[in-house]
Amino acid sequence: MVLSKNFGGGHRGLQESMYSVISLLFILVACVEFCDAAAAIDVYRLIQYDMSGSAFGSRFAALNHHAASLHFPLGTDLSRTVLIIPLRELNITFVREYINQKKPLGGLLFLLPEIFNPGNGGNKQVHEREKLKNVLAELERLLIHANLPYAVYFAFENDEIDIVLADIKKNDATGQPATATTGGYKLVIPTPEPKKVASPTITNIQGWLSGLKADGDMNQLPTIAIVASYDTFGAAPALSVGSDSNGSGIVALLEIARLFSLLYSNPKTRGRYNLLFGLTSGGPYNYNGTQKWLRSFDQRLRESIDYAICLNSIGSWDNELWIHVSKPPENAYIKQIFEGFSKVAEELDIKVGLKHKKINISNPRVAWEHEQFSRLRVTGATLSQIPVAPELLESTGGLFDSRQFVNETAITRGVKLVAESLVRHIYGHQGKNVQIFADGGSLAVNPAYVQSWLDLLSRTPRVAPFLSKNDPFVMALKKELADHTDEVNLQHEILEGMFTFYDSTSTTLNIYQVASVTFDLVLLLVLGSYLIVLFCFLVITTRGLDDLISLFRRPPSRKVKTA
Repeated sequence: MVLSKNFGGGHRGLQESMYSVISLLFILVACVEFCDAAAAIDVYRLIQYDMSGSAFGSRFAALNHHAASLHFPLGTDLSRTVLIIPLRELNITFVREYINQKKPLGGLLFLLPEIFNPGNGGNKQVHEREKLKNVLAELERLLIHANLPYAVYFAFENDEIDIVLADIKKNDATGQPATATTGGYKLVIPTPEPKKVASPTITNIQGWLSGLKADGDMNQLPTIAIVASYDTFGAAPALSVGSDSNGSGIVALLEIARLFSLLYSNPKTRGRYNLLFGLTSGGPYNYNGTQKWLRSFDQRLRESIDYAICLNSIGSWDNELWIHVSKPPENAYIKQIFEGFSKVAEELDIKVGLKHKKINISNPRVAWEHEQFSRLRVTGATLSQIPVAPELLESTGGLFDSRQFVNETAITRGVKLVAESLVRHIYGHQGKNVQIFADGGSLAVNPAYVQSWLDLLSRTPRVAPFLSKNDPFVMALKKELADHTDEVNLQHEILEGMFTFYDSTSTTLNIYQVASVTFDLVLLLVLGSYLIVLFCFLVITTRGLDDLISLFRRPPSRKVKTA
């Protein structure tokens, strides 16, 4: 009985000891796994879209590959490797050749300086900022027009990623790139594959300031339209804030609406022109929203438009702006508009040039927003610092178009130019040196208002397919326009045409420091030896040496048992 109790107690002690060993093993493995995590950073995926059935951008989102730097040894197989490339070290020729030759690659991670971070900014020398801006602009043009069969992401430099990259460079310099055999760092993004954005919507916002009719006048008042496209397009939708293109145009339109709302609030100073304000969407996609907005007008309203002035990228010019038109410069309306702007520009010490680009009715492609007006035989012009018509998907608010490169003083001067030109046209003061919106007066341009809206726009990505109908930003624009104009309404339309977009625009990248296979084998050997020794010790102390020996003794054969 005593022996039985002792054996039972020893058996239970052995079980408890084994449970402790197993628990310890799990704790050790868990600690090793958790300690391997080196960093977790926010990353932003290169846009994925189809144009006329052709695939462009990054076609994958998931990552599970080892990391390497640009210092990788020659001849290295990079088909399961993610290259980490800081913008400061970018060799654009290398990237272009790699993409054009369609070499296998596991993925790309570009590290951007903080000056391009919409939520931050940064303080760099002007020369360095301009240099980095030009490099990023060239990289963006390359990436958005390429079909990349792997994941491409952008991230911002920080201390964590800098330490990881320094370690990766050190390993690459030894001539041993990171692999499952050698160890190193592994980049993991466990995200599902991107899906098509179904029926993306675009939203136009319209406001109205009614002019004053003379007593007994039954004719419809003429209308001047002030228009700006508010959405953007860039290499990374989650970072496309477009501070200049076209954040500056939006800010200018809102300030012009505020100024004229003050002027029109008094019947004595209300002009005999209606003012139509339009914040349009779909600008990067052939001004699709502008086209739908104009086609929603009844014929009477369309025929009442004297002319439309579209505002595009007026936030980083020095001393010259351009008025782009579709009608010949000899046209009476164009002459009148240009002479009016030129006179005011001269007083404000601004140079204004005229650029004529004839539209091709048989070609649906338009380069400027006013061309959608011209197609419907409405006189229009675009005021911009850009001297030549941009190509499709260019100058639409890319990664390099951040707050650091926009000057609110330039926007303020642009607002003065447009507002004074409009007011002289409305009140018949052409050629007269009369400043209604002079500095220091009750109708002066408000720099604080311009700056606050510019700061907001510079923090807000606005790629149309990823903005919902009731997006907070759209609602904020509607509310602001409603504060200064009447009859504000929204027009929701489906973005039609040749574009298809895919989701998964931002996520978190996990960086793990993984050990080599040799290390894993040594660790396994050490743990196995430890467990065997511990097991033997527990058996000896609880059941005796004979029981331990019996566990390893070869059992007698059947013949011996029979004998």
